Amino acid sequence: MDRRHDLEVILRSRTPIIIIESREEARMLEMLQSITISGASLNYQPLFRWTVTDGLQRLDIALEPQPLNSEPTDVLKHIRAVSKPGIYVLLDFHPFLENPLHIRLLKDICIRYREIPRQIVLISHTVKLPDELESFSARFDMALPSEDERRKIVQSVADEWVREHPGSRVQADSKAYELLIRNLAGLTFSDTTHLARNAIYLDGAITRSDLPGVMQAKYELLNSGGALQFEYETAGFGDVGGLTRLKQWLTQRKAVFRGDASAAHLDSPKGILLLGIQGCGKSLAAKATAGIFGVPLLRLDFGAIYDKYHGETERKLRESLSTADVMSPCVLWIDEIEKGIAGRGGETGTTQRVLGTFLTWLAEKKSHVFVVATANDITALPPELVRKGRFDEIFFVDLPDNNIRASIVAIHLTSREQEVRNFDVEALAKATQGFSGAEIEQAVVAAFYAAHSKKEALETRHILNEIELTRPLSIVMHEQIEALRQWADGRTVPCD
Repeated sequence: MDRRHDLEVILRSRTPIIIIESREEARMLEMLQSITISGASLNYQPLFRWTVTDGLQRLDIALEPQPLNSEPTDVLKHIRAVSKPGIYVLLDFHPFLENPLHIRLLKDICIRYREIPRQIVLISHTVKLPDELESFSARFDMALPSEDERRKIVQSVADEWVREHPGSRVQADSKAYELLIRNLAGLTFSDTTHLARNAIYLDGAITRSDLPGVMQAKYELLNSGGALQFEYETAGFGDVGGLTRLKQWLTQRKAVFRGDASAAHLDSPKGILLLGIQGCGKSLAAKATAGIFGVPLLRLDFGAIYDKYHGETERKLRESLSTADVMSPCVLWIDEIEKGIAGRGGETGTTQRVLGTFLTWLAEKKSHVFVVATANDITALPPELVRKGRFDEIFFVDLPDNNIRASIVAIHLTSREQEVRNFDVEALAKATQGFSGAEIEQAVVAAFYAAHSKKEALETRHILNEIELTRPLSIVMHEQIEALRQWADGRTVPCD
């Protein structure tokens, strides 16, 4: 009702052009009809709708469309020639706003508004008004459903299901019901109704098994730009060898991030920056963070954000961050962040704006979005990003020690259905000194291929042979890795 009142105020403010960017066309028309019909008789104005397919049609009373006015130029000339007040809703008119003739016709209507109040309402998913018309316009933003409104939508869908299945009732798990209400936040009325119907109509119940599908569908509705990748099924920290201190740090903050009432006095954690050597588990730690928090994981691809057109890169980033806000609570994983905000040749102006947009969002965000940014090259990161306060903590992921290497070997053998007790794990751990977790995994995988080619069961000797053939990154890039270790010493928190 508040948004209806706001729209009514704008309509009565004598603004010639009203812009409504919304995909809920039917709902907006219904609201305009309601405002028009309930208006006082002295201020009553007829309401018209125009589409390029049906032409002009009066909505406040039942009249047939006028196909003769289906052309954009014709309808604007018709509106300009009308000598009586009226509200004209032009649907999907945005492609025709670049025509100089249409701009002039609209301007004529606006200039003569005080003589004859003919109001233009432009409804489309996006409207870019020419500069000449901006001073004659006002914008109306349709609020998304509140928590109470989402409850009413879910209840109406449940009532609808009961009417179609007499004698039955919708079974609802109370916890799953509350999570469904929360997870539907950020969607339009029609999308909220659609996803609620998907959850209920499948089996006539609201259960936790419905939530992954709801979140997947919600993400697909929101992520039109393609810069975000969604993964509901995330890793657990049992899949990660080592990182003991990081695991403890995240576990301590889980309840606060999930909104536990007992921790209401504490600020929700913002995020962490993971620096370290390639292949040592930074990406897996990001996935496991979402797993330990029990929330969806979004991965931001900076490569998909950059665009050759001026301003498009920043717009895509803002849309991606807005999507993450709407998907909250979630973990936003930015892999190799230095590649997105370090200098990109001649695009330094764009990268500076991208950095500014990201830092502003990071500082001002109120949503429960936990950021996990990973980086390999600290020298490429701007000082504005790594200073204290940007992230809650900066962790350094080093090469695994002997005990951690043994656990990594065991993890990869177990995940491939091998009995760990049949292998000399200690010998393998000792032989992989200087190896990253990824290099250890690759040695196990290569050993599987070697054993299979000889039609033999995998044994310790197969893995040792592959280790012997491998030159780890710690040897190939010794100087760079040592420089990174020296920089991290005293500036970051070790993960182990």
